[in-house]
Amino acid sequence: MTDIQIVPVTNKSELEEFITFPWKVYKDNPYWVPPLLSERRQFFDPEKNPFFEHAKAQFFVARRNGDVIGTIGAHSNYLYNEIHNDNTGFFGFFEVLDDPDTAAALLETAERWAKEAGHDQILGPMQFSTNDELGLLVDAFDDAPRILMTYNPARYQGYIESSGYEKAMDLLAYRISIRELYENMPEKISRVGEKILKRWKLEIRPINMKDFDNEVELLLGVYNQAWEPNWAAVPMTEREAEKLAEDMKPLVDPDLALIIEKDGKAVAFALALPDLNQPLLKAYPKPGIPEPLTLLKLLWHWKVRGNIKWVRAWGVGVLPEFQGQGLESIIFLKLSEATYRKGFELSEMSWILENNDKVRKSIQLLGGEAYKTYRVYQKSL
Repeated sequence: MTDIQIVPVTNKSELEEFITFPWKVYKDNPYWVPPLLSERRQFFDPEKNPFFEHAKAQFFVARRNGDVIGTIGAHSNYLYNEIHNDNTGFFGFFEVLDDPDTAAALLETAERWAKEAGHDQILGPMQFSTNDELGLLVDAFDDAPRILMTYNPARYQGYIESSGYEKAMDLLAYRISIRELYENMPEKISRVGEKILKRWKLEIRPINMKDFDNEVELLLGVYNQAWEPNWAAVPMTEREAEKLAEDMKPLVDPDLALIIEKDGKAVAFALALPDLNQPLLKAYPKPGIPEPLTLLKLLWHWKVRGNIKWVRAWGVGVLPEFQGQGLESIIFLKLSEATYRKGFELSEMSWILENNDKVRKSIQLLGGEAYKTYRVYQKSL
């Protein structure tokens, strides 16, 4: 290991090496979906990503003979530790060539940073929190990830576990045929759903794209309250919600973004996203290719060719006082109708905590199959 150097990222050129390194790892992998470089640069920029308003981070690159052979990031999320009364550090952005020694050295570097920051355990991979992408894929490596889900080589699991990490939580992705869901939707769900809407005097409507910013503000209140009890959940700040809205607005189809209201107040929402990873993989952004050209290819495969068969149920939230009343059934019914009309073939419902028995049972009753597992690890420091 004496020929391995692990150094902190300290300037823009080193950060660019950090960001572009995955293209080296996945150069022969047909399933990895490369991100847009402009999006990654903003994501890592403390001036543009409001996550850094309640966190600090350090990124590292591993080198051999001057060449980058691995990366990792370590961060403190002050809001997480305040909410959970905890003292946890995090690691993420773990990428490495087929090199166990370098993998171990990278993980040790993140642990040392977390310990020096005063944390007594480390959790990951988190990129950066449960509001972002997280988890290590531990199965189903022969399929591309859906939009805003992670992907990694199978060997990473061995690297992490051999460094003393244990499972903290599994996150599950469910797959379901939209046609089968729509055609086999139990009549009882429709009947009960209508009764619930009348009993509670609820209205269900699509999101208003002309008033998108205010709509997002409505949904933020539901999201934070609905997700608060969940494992590792961190409330999304107003600035984070604004940034998410800015990034996601071009992806949102109002027919797939539903709001349930009572007396003009949002009490539940559901958002499904077309799987932009499918046309993005065909456009294949990479360093050295002008991004406007990549975007043209992306639009061609998305809007012209219609190369999107999947939709991802990205978020469903119900205020605590309305949970267990059947609103989830109404949401499933309305989303199945909308996605069927638009010609989508498959839906991924992700991610679902392994200990969320109520939601898992509901999805299974509708015919959903757990087909991917993402794992978050922990290690005492």
